[in-house]
Amino acid sequence: MKPIKIYIFQHFETLFTLLFATVTCIFFLAVRLKLTQSFFLIFLVWNLFLAAIPYFISSYLVAKENASWIIRNGLLVVWLLFLPNAPYIVTDLIHVTHAEASYKLFDAIIISLFALSGLLFYCISLNQILSVYTQKCKKWKMTFFKWAIPFLCAFGIYLGRFLRWNSWDILQNPFNLLEDIIAPFIAPVNHPVAWITTLGFGFGLYGLFKMFRKFQKEN
Repeated sequence: MKPIKIYIFQHFETLFTLLFATVTCIFFLAVRLKLTQSFFLIFLVWNLFLAAIPYFISSYLVAKENASWIIRNGLLVVWLLFLPNAPYIVTDLIHVTHAEASYKLFDAIIISLFALSGLLFYCISLNQILSVYTQKCKKWKMTFFKWAIPFLCAFGIYLGRFLRWNSWDILQNPFNLLEDIIAPFIAPVNHPVAWITTLGFGFGLYGLFKMFRKFQKEN
């Protein structure tokens, strides 16, 4: 319990920023629910919760510096499985097309707030994981890690948005999931959406994280 308390005091600014972003999202969603008497965008709360899970995991690893190799790398796998949920919220903007005409702009603002919060969780969590492993891995491994994570997340976004897979399907339906993961590599020409999504979001997430790190160093 003590390491968690120490973590809270040492990272109060980050925690406050994430809490403020989350509360802002919930507030605007609550306003929409009050105005429309509709639960149309309520799924965003669940999506933001999923986006926060990687942050909870990376925060635990930061707080538990002396965690065993098994725990540290086991949690890393779980972290990687859930990390795509954070930037995935950006794709929820597609739901604006189903919104009532009079609320399209408001809905776009609300979804954008949730998406930005998800990206914030993504950047902070990835930064924490890198800080945990920088002292434990060789430089070339960390370089590979920095490049691989954004594209793995982007591929995860493709699996979630277009094929409707969830993070926990790796336990519920692993064989069909594995088949859909392998398919774009076996026949890339037959899966253009997979490659466009992976490369597009991959470079976007990589660039976003670079800007996040630069901003963090300047402040």
